Amino acid sequence: MNNSSPANGEGKDPEIELFVKAGIDGESIGNCPFSQRLFMILWLKGVVFNVTTVDLKRKPADLHNLAPGTHPPFLTFNGEVKTDINKIEEFLEETLSPPKYPKLSAKHRESNAAGIDIFSKFSAFIKNTKQQDNNSLERGLTKALKKLDDYLRNPLPEEIDTSNTEEERVSKRKFLDGEELTLADCNLLPKLHVAKC
Repeated sequence: MNNSSPANGEGKDPEIELFVKAGIDGESIGNCPFSQRLFMILWLKGVVFNVTTVDLKRKPADLHNLAPGTHPPFLTFNGEVKTDINKIEEFLEETLSPPKYPKLSAKHRESNAAGIDIFSKFSAFIKNTKQQDNNSLERGLTKALKKLDDYLRNPLPEEIDTSNTEEERVSKRKFLDGEELTLADCNLLPKLHVAKC
């Protein structure tokens, strides 16, 4: 007797629909880092899913009934509505698990916190209306970016060759936690993209 759920690696894929904020045209995918985060996770998991854009100015009644009081992003998983972004991430990592779906959690706890305050510092800087605060807000953002840069430059434990006597060691990894994208990257990259634009 096999008690595995279909979403856990055997049988058919779950039915997933991701609802995201629409762009200014009301149809295309909007520039929302939280929507992009969930999109990246589903894409990296390799699961088939549908995307529905929601124009917040003309939110259809059926969506209001589906998730009352909720703004995108949210998703349905086999008909069940999931609305909290962090809980959705945890749910997807637990439910869409190996061997059928890749594990995306970071190996190094520090990778999850790298760059954690960049988006809030960036938001405070661009939304500031007081000229006298510009310099200190810019310094705060620069400091947060420097801290991320330092984390990326410092090698992870598995990159350190103890037989190498060179003083300067610089990481050659591609992503926050190594050579593969993880949940840490799914959280940070969309926020960096918004800051870059």
